[in-house]
Formats: sequence, C-alpha cells, structure tokens
Amino acid sequence: MSGPFERVILVVLDSVGIGAMPDAAAYGDAGRDTLGHICERRKLRVPNLVRLGLANIRPLAGLTPSPSPEGAYGKAALLSPGKDTTTGHWEIAGIILDRAFPTYPHGFPRELIEKFEQAIGRRTLGNLPASGTEIIRQLGEEHLKTGWPIVYTSADSVFQVAAHEEVIPVDKLYRICQVARAMLQGEHRVGRVIARPFRGQPGSFVRTERRHDYAVEPPFPMLLDILKDAGLEVVGVGKIPEIFLHRGVTRSWPGQSNREALESVVAATGECSRGLVFGNLVDFDMLYGHRLDIEGYARALEEVDAFLPRILSALGPRDLLILTADHGCDPVGPSTDHSREYVPILVAGPGVRGGVNLGTRATLADMGASIADNFGLHLEQGKSFLEEIVR
Repeated sequence: MSGPFERVILVVLDSVGIGAMPDAAAYGDAGRDTLGHICERRKLRVPNLVRLGLANIRPLAGLTPSPSPEGAYGKAALLSPGKDTTTGHWEIAGIILDRAFPTYPHGFPRELIEKFEQAIGRRTLGNLPASGTEIIRQLGEEHLKTGWPIVYTSADSVFQVAAHEEVIPVDKLYRICQVARAMLQGEHRVGRVIARPFRGQPGSFVRTERRHDYAVEPPFPMLLDILKDAGLEVVGVGKIPEIFLHRGVTRSWPGQSNREALESVVAATGECSRGLVFGNLVDFDMLYGHRLDIEGYARALEEVDAFLPRILSALGPRDLLILTADHGCDPVGPSTDHSREYVPILVAGPGVRGGVNLGTRATLADMGASIADNFGLHLEQGKSFLEEIVR
C-alpha cells in the first residue's frame, strides 16, 4: 500500500464550473459558463490559481496562461446524468449513476405533500421551485402567523424545508426533515433533504448557518469506504460527511463557510498522518451562484486564491493537493440553478510534475481512481492519472 503520496488533500470549490458540457442544452444550460462569464464581466485577480495552471485549462478573459504552470491541469466531464451536489461528489468518489435523481419543476405531487403533512402533524406552505432567499421573503410572514413550515425545491433533486428558528426550533426542524428523508424513497428518492433555518423579521429575513443536509445512502463500494477499510484516515470537512452519510469518514471538521472550511483543511492536514482530507467550499454555490451575484462570486474566488499559499505551505514533501468542482452555477443566469458544466482540475504539491496537461477527462471519477491508485487500491470507475503527475 505504498504510493508516492502519504496524504491527499481534495478540495471541491462548490459550483465553480468551467464551461458548458456538450449535453448542456438537454438540461436547459446551453452556453452557461461559470468561470468564463465571471471573467468576462469582472476583472478576476487569482494569481495563485493561474500559477497552478487555471488559465491553461482554456482561455479565460483577463487571465494569461502560465508559460510554465507549477501544477498539472485539466478538466473533467460529469458522466452521470444530473448536475447536483450529490451526483458530482459521488462521481468523484467513483459512483456513476445510471439515472438522475428525480426533480420537481412543478412542485411535489399533492399526495406526497399530504402524506408529509400528516406525518409531521401540521400543514405546509409553498411546494414550488424557488430561490431560498426569495421564498422566505414571500412566505416568511405567513409562516410566522401559521407556524407551517415552508417546503420548496429547485431544478436540483432537493426537498427543502425552511422554518424560522423562533417558530420551529432547529432541533425540531431537523426531526421534520428526518421524517421527509424516510418518506422520500423509491421513485421520490431525492438526492438531498435540506433543513433551511432562518431568523429575522418580515422584510429582513436571513438564513442561518445551521443548515443540515440529509443525503441518500451511497452505493458500495466507493472511495471513502475502501480508504477507511484499508486503515487510512478519511477526514471530511464541511458538508462532505453529510453528502456521504458519514460513511467512510473517520473524522469530521467544520466548514459552514469558505473561510471556516479552508482553516479546517489546513488544520486537518496537520493532524492527518496518512490518508485523505476531503473538503467542500460551500459559499460559491450557496451565497453567490444561486443569487446571481457576480461580484460576490468573483470576490469569493479571490479570497480562496489569497488563502491558497497557506494550503500549499502546509503540504509536506509527500502531499498531494487536488482542487476541483462538482458542477456549475453560473451567476450570470438567467437561471439561478446549477448548470451542467465541466469542472476544473488543478493538481499541486512538491512531488507533482508541473505543466502536465491532463486534458479533458471522461469522468470526475478519474480523481477518485487516482487517489485510490496512490494507496495501492482500486476503484471500478475512472481512469487514474497518477503516473502522469508524479515528478
């Protein structure tokens, strides 16, 4: 079980897509381009990502490709159908779906909502696809008056329940979502049930950071399983443990924001002796992509870029860093939903050959296959690029 790297640090920049995939039109996403459109509309200052090879993946307005990138670089297609968080993260871990999780562009079937209402002992509001901030603006005051939770979805496979923390305490909201998760099986097996607590008064409602995701059980085997079974550490940062239902995770670190997750990645790297540190940076998607906030998205990219030297300096001589994404969420719109895009791949570390063009990978699972390969293990899905990147 000896490979060139002792530790792998895998960081998912949630929703930082790098251009529409060939089948994007089938998802209503023709022409969507998260990074490309941000660069076209706002001068992006990300010198550290450029140094690793970001602008070498494809032309990006205002960014000059490095003549000698310090990292390996490329992009990957999402082979599974869909464009949601669960699908993207699962595929990185070697799970390729044969059918997409169900979505509800017109809301959930009335009989399903009635069954849910009966199970939780109260009626609900909403039941339509909507932006989370917009639906609490529209229905928050009625929620305060009635005590009925707000149910909504999006173009993604999610069943979301919003409630004011002073009307339905957070622990009770979590129990309500657990009821929904138990119900939503079979044909209605959505990718995630999400608790969305909020606070404030009408006209100034704000969502709190006590969101909680209830994912579905991943199929066996996947990357986290085989690493843990081999006696390796698997450290989940941010929402990673929830996405995999804590399976295969040996330790969890907080990451309710990009900054907290980045700090956790550095701290976890220092404590992990051998294995995988797997983190997710949630703000790109949650705060900026879904809200069509181009400036906020660009600023968040710059903040991560400014933090990147701390991660790189935390790497030991036998550490590997992989930066990637799980899908797109183009803040230019017109849709506020995820977009079917390629994801960037940047690979760095003292033992990585700089300037290696990994090309366009057929699946995100190539990253999981490379990590498994490093530890002398094997994933059924994906093609390892380990030999290409080792110095």
